[in-house]
Amino acid sequence: MTQDTTAAATPPEQQPTPFHDLDAYVALPRVSGLALSRDGSRLVTTVQTLDPERTAYRTALWEVDPTGEAPARRLTRSAKGESSACFAANGDLLFISARPDPDAGSDDKDPKAALWLLPASGGEARVVATAPGGLGGVLAARDADVVSVSAPVLPSAEDLEQDRELRTARTDAKVSAILHTGYPVRHWDHDLGPDEDRRFVASLAGLVDEPARPLPPADGSDGDASDDGETPASHLDLRQVTGAGRQLFEHAATLSPDGGTLVTTWVVADPGAAQRETLVAVDTATGERRTLVDDPDAEVTGPAVSPDGRWVAYVTMTITTPEQAPVVRLGLVALSGEGEPEVLADDWDRWPTSVAWLPDGSGLVVTADEDGRGPVFLLTFGAGGPGAGESVTVERLTADDATFTDVRVAPDGSALYALRTSYAAPSEPVRIDLGAFLASGAPGEREPVTAVVLRGPVPSPELPGTLTEVETTTEDGVRVRAWLALPDGASADRPAPLLLWIHGGPLNSWNAWSWRWNPWLMVARGYAVLLPDPALSTGYGQDFVQRGWGAWGQAPYTDLLAITDAAEDLPEIDATRTAAMGGSFGGYMANWVAGHTDRFRAIVTHASLWALDQFGPTTDHAYYWAREMTPEMAEANSPHRFVENIRTPMLVVHGDKDYRVPIGEGLRLWNELLTKSGLPADDDGSTVHRFLYFPDENHWVLSPQHAKVWYQVVLAFLAEHVLGEKPELPTTLG
Repeated sequence: MTQDTTAAATPPEQQPTPFHDLDAYVALPRVSGLALSRDGSRLVTTVQTLDPERTAYRTALWEVDPTGEAPARRLTRSAKGESSACFAANGDLLFISARPDPDAGSDDKDPKAALWLLPASGGEARVVATAPGGLGGVLAARDADVVSVSAPVLPSAEDLEQDRELRTARTDAKVSAILHTGYPVRHWDHDLGPDEDRRFVASLAGLVDEPARPLPPADGSDGDASDDGETPASHLDLRQVTGAGRQLFEHAATLSPDGGTLVTTWVVADPGAAQRETLVAVDTATGERRTLVDDPDAEVTGPAVSPDGRWVAYVTMTITTPEQAPVVRLGLVALSGEGEPEVLADDWDRWPTSVAWLPDGSGLVVTADEDGRGPVFLLTFGAGGPGAGESVTVERLTADDATFTDVRVAPDGSALYALRTSYAAPSEPVRIDLGAFLASGAPGEREPVTAVVLRGPVPSPELPGTLTEVETTTEDGVRVRAWLALPDGASADRPAPLLLWIHGGPLNSWNAWSWRWNPWLMVARGYAVLLPDPALSTGYGQDFVQRGWGAWGQAPYTDLLAITDAAEDLPEIDATRTAAMGGSFGGYMANWVAGHTDRFRAIVTHASLWALDQFGPTTDHAYYWAREMTPEMAEANSPHRFVENIRTPMLVVHGDKDYRVPIGEGLRLWNELLTKSGLPADDDGSTVHRFLYFPDENHWVLSPQHAKVWYQVVLAFLAEHVLGEKPELPTTLG
């Protein structure tokens, strides 16, 4: 039986939420990103909504009142959407969009992502910079009119004009071939090359508030250019400050407050077709580059320049070995390049995820995973300030059971603005009273504060259940905890079936709302969903990560079973009806679980690692895997070795555009389930296993129509094997 339905298997009176209807769920607006103006008076975020065809999402910029008094108001609207909001020093709002430029004429049939400017004084947004391959990565200096953007440029092009000519020739000849001279050649879901990012800078000072005039034509004629041949004042004069090469691959960059220096991560080659991120400073006037941090044993990301322009704080992660997990710490280096980099708070047993400066330079605002949350912390320097070599103090600043991202510091130091999220609510803009925290006592003696929710553009959806926590102690004496999402009405009289959902990573934590891996859709169907953080999870200290390093099938597996036992002991849980699922590393663990226990009625494995000897050389960044496990470790921890033990029905899900876990893993898993497992296909080819294949999706399955199919098939598979119901599949599968 097939029908196109998303109705829940619960009574109608329990269906008030959008999680009971997949069409309503995929249409929920989603908030991301945050930008704060230099004077602290304006706050802008991005809202993603479903397009009219319901096959893609589009984005728009919204302004949020930092005081929390006025309602949010929409700033932009277009079919192509807008993103990467950034305030210039004078208050103008910069953003990236591929929407058509009304001043470009009818020949611009395929506009690329361009830099747009929405004046602080009001009026319409207009294009201020373009590039043949599009623009991105917009940065603006805090105290100067300097702006920087990135643009992909073909290797042999000297400038953007030559890049345009080469692209036209390549398109006209219908050539798509790429000649590689290095590694990697793919990343997540796309091929790398032939173009590579370069950085450009420009001054906003010469822009005029008038309709944009067209740039000079590519054929070299005068066209409508001004008499002196210079770029019209309505467009920025982009000056290239980095050259050809893949040094800016996936780079993280920032501008110094005076706009004189671009600080960016810089990729260098390492032996064994590996690469490593260093940190460099680029003079925005001359393009001269100097190295700030180049540690052969570590990588660098997330730079932030101090308000006085003297220091750069950053996050550093050691290069792993098969025996040693990474160590993540804060670093500090002089922007001048003088002296040696310094590790900050080396005894703080947490991994920082982002860093920002206090306005007076006396401390750093840091985020880090902790115990299934992601609080904001305050690092305070000693009396000598940064670089004095004195000990620092780290305090938890926020009290919320939540994770904070996109933290922005008010220019007067009175507040922080951030997006707050948890498994109780998706991202929403909040204000954190930094002034009250600082005034409450001396460093190390202050109590965390609770964030105040601002009047954001999107209300949080009502949930079909409640969120609680479960924890246990393993046989080796280690505490393991999890979030548990319980459906409304679950009780000892009406216990809920249990779904163990294993996170990916593996260096990760179930501490933030996910639109892709959302437990509330399962809760709406009556399942209790267990979201555990086993060994290798972040937020529990270095030793907790090290417990599972190089031995995925050991502590991570036993931790998962231990926390599942603890959940099943609860009266609200029906221990006779359980299932397990996971994606990526979570899919690996689902495969490992399938080969080592029959306790679950069904297992769903998405984008999963199956044969580790095959996975290692074919993943998009094979050198990472070489640092993770020796061949012997990979053999010992490979799920495919235990296929004969699998006696649980499995749903395999894989996208063909997944380059992180290539499709070969899913294909081999599917073949070996049918030919070698303890539940092989019958002689007529029938099987209890299923394979959901997406020819044009990647590691996550992102398009709304396919996300809907994903949940429909998963829910049908679980209903059949866990609930004993007849599966209801969507008609869109034919």
